[in-house]
Amino acid sequence: MSYQPRRVAFLGRAGNIKHYGIAVGDGAARPALAAATRRVAADAVPAGATGFTIAHDAATAALAIVYWWVNENELHARYFAAPHDDPGALAPLTDVGLACVWELEVIDFERRAWLDDVLKNGDPAAYLDRTLADTLL
Repeated sequence: MSYQPRRVAFLGRAGNIKHYGIAVGDGAARPALAAATRRVAADAVPAGATGFTIAHDAATAALAIVYWWVNENELHARYFAAPHDDPGALAPLTDVGLACVWELEVIDFERRAWLDDVLKNGDPAAYLDRTLADTLL
């Protein structure tokens, strides 16, 4: 396997959910995948929960990962996948994998933000306002 850089970008926020995209190269996650990720998140995240999503436009598949915080310090997740050529056709994924190295960049940022803003300072609004800067990894 050869290394291919990927762009990680903040795609906006809807209520208490922050949205990120990851794409191979220096492009952005396709809009159809980003929209499908938001759609599955609306059903997956419990009402009132705070969290984030990753629309990962990977080399061979379209992936959507939905995360939300529970019991103050637990991160829960749901995973979805679609064929690369049909990114809007997300279906639940039962794979036992956790995350790839690019997704871990977002997870690590969000963990640190949650720890600092919510757990240490009791400021969920600051957490929602803090976002990972767009980067090429």
